[in-house]
Amino acid sequence: MPDFSMELHMGGLVAGVDEAGRGPLAGPVVAAAVILDPEHIPLGLDDSKRLSKTKRQRLFDHIHEQAVAVAITQASVEEIDRLNILQASLLAMRRAVEALDPAPHACLVDGNQHPGTKCPTRCVIKGDQLSASIAAASILAKVKRDQIMADLARKHPAYGWEQNAGYGVPKHLEALKLVGATAYHRKSFAPVRKILLQTHKANN
Repeated sequence: MPDFSMELHMGGLVAGVDEAGRGPLAGPVVAAAVILDPEHIPLGLDDSKRLSKTKRQRLFDHIHEQAVAVAITQASVEEIDRLNILQASLLAMRRAVEALDPAPHACLVDGNQHPGTKCPTRCVIKGDQLSASIAAASILAKVKRDQIMADLARKHPAYGWEQNAGYGVPKHLEALKLVGATAYHRKSFAPVRKILLQTHKANN
């Protein structure tokens, strides 16, 4: 289980940073930054992928209630297509750190890519399984992104986004072929680009 040892080693106000939504074919990429209170760390923090939806939602609420500071930001589909998904993810993470109040003295970031944050930053591979702060950020980003995709699913019900969060599962791919792409699809992603090309050829 993740703990608070890396945060204590860095000292001061340390933010955990993570993102959700690099792989889906639709929707924004969402990032979160969290400064936990070492005296009030929510019980049960873990990599969001290892938690049930119910536990994620409960922890989402507890993190907001108990953390020193929380910020959740995103990079849009347009930014993903313009910059590429990696750069858009790093942009969303920078935005999350910059939105924290108070500002952190240092950051722990999930993965091996430095997001360009101005404070001292340590990248931690599988950080959401090691650092309590990164785990908290992973939960916030995942829950928020799932909420965004569920909201978008009400406008575009054919794709099943409330279930698949925009990932390229069979139902989503089949709907792409039958209905076409929406403004929320990532046109730079190969499956979407292929559908758009086929539609263009069919109409010309």
